[in-house]
Amino acid sequence: MIERFVLSGTGGQGVITAAIILAESALHHTGFHAVQTQVYGPEARGGSARSDVIIADREILFPKVLEPNVLVCLSQMAYDRYCSLVRPGGVVITDPHYVKRWQHASSRHVEVPLHDTAMRELGSTQAINICLLGALVRLIPIVPLDGVREVVSHRFPERFREANSAALDLGAGLVKESVTTF
Repeated sequence: MIERFVLSGTGGQGVITAAIILAESALHHTGFHAVQTQVYGPEARGGSARSDVIIADREILFPKVLEPNVLVCLSQMAYDRYCSLVRPGGVVITDPHYVKRWQHASSRHVEVPLHDTAMRELGSTQAINICLLGALVRLIPIVPLDGVREVVSHRFPERFREANSAALDLGAGLVKESVTTF
């Protein structure tokens, strides 16, 4: 079993933090191997951001994802750049607020309204990356939601624990079905 994720978007959205949490959750709560790498654009905020996560039941020999099973795009630029890389049968996850989809016949597209839901329910998009994690682990059930919750609670100050837990549940609640890609 091997699952290759690319989480991409714009600097400041938290996609790299989300990828770190996903990899950490896999290491601590599944018994799988995991590796995470990241690439920033030249700007910290507003530039491109990409993070690769590989989760496998065996040793991971190369940390870069060349053909993801799962691609998450939270910007049009990321979608346009990476969508064609997805393995046949893979999953592309987008937020319709940020991305206008075009069809790629060999992958399944899933739209998750993270931005609009976070604004409506939380009053801010500050925790959009935590909402994303909730939706992602519901769609691709390789890491347990409670494992992600535990890692999130340790990674951020205690004053954010309740809000992050709510954001995680909010994202998970946006997904009706799971997709198995491994």
